[in-house]
Amino acid sequence: MDYYEILGVPRNATLEEIKAAYRKQALKWHPDRNKSPEATEKFKQINKAFEVLSDPKKKAIYDQYGEAAFERGATSSGFGTDYYQQGPFRVYTSVGGDFSDFDFEFGGFSDPFEIFEQFFGFRSPFSTRRSRRQIYELTLSFEEAVDGVEKELVVKGETKKIKIPAGVDNGTRIRFSDFDVVVYVKPHPYFKREGQDIYVEKEISYPTAVIGGIISVPTIEGEVKLRVKPGTKDGTMVRLRGYGIPYPKTNKRGDQYVIFKIKIPEKISSKAKKLLEELEKELSK
Repeated sequence: MDYYEILGVPRNATLEEIKAAYRKQALKWHPDRNKSPEATEKFKQINKAFEVLSDPKKKAIYDQYGEAAFERGATSSGFGTDYYQQGPFRVYTSVGGDFSDFDFEFGGFSDPFEIFEQFFGFRSPFSTRRSRRQIYELTLSFEEAVDGVEKELVVKGETKKIKIPAGVDNGTRIRFSDFDVVVYVKPHPYFKREGQDIYVEKEISYPTAVIGGIISVPTIEGEVKLRVKPGTKDGTMVRLRGYGIPYPKTNKRGDQYVIFKIKIPEKISSKAKKLLEELEKELSK
């Protein structure tokens, strides 16, 4: 996405030319006036372009690094570089608003309707009128994210206990009364998470894969017994329904998937070799 192209100005455009181009494009694509399906997205793009190109510092950064410099994740936190540490929390001051729990509404840019109002001097009915909020960044262990946890946080000199619900995922943003908490989850050494589902690899011996058997499998609730069917192939996946991660603030849970990996020994005894040769003869009949 080329901000100059969006506004329809050359790269050496003056501030007045940028403002004039913004005025024309913003009026054309404002959702109050333009009812086409793409109007809202186009309007947001126009305001992103204007917010960057009308600010000399941001414009200089954009000219050197392009749009990537303004994407979330361009800094280590995604919120900026000014923060202070408070126990397990990293605290940022940012402009907040009507955010969902799982995403940023405007991707780190200002509300496009507020930019429009400030430029033209009147209020749009689309404006969210965001207020300044504190953002607290919290890193949880895998287990804390699964089970939920209570943490103490100092907000404006007052110690508050906040509850992180069970099942939050990496990047989840939780809105409290006058601040937001963004959660980051440490990876687990062997559980792999995809949404509310868990994947784990389990090694089984070659004889178990051939003749079947009962094995123990780790879950977030502890070890469970699982039957291996005779003739199980490497990579076979079995679902344990309801053994996954809770969905926040519900009684539902994801599933756990066990992926069988057949363990082939690098060295075997002469006795084991003889048994395998007999097995091969038997299977080839």
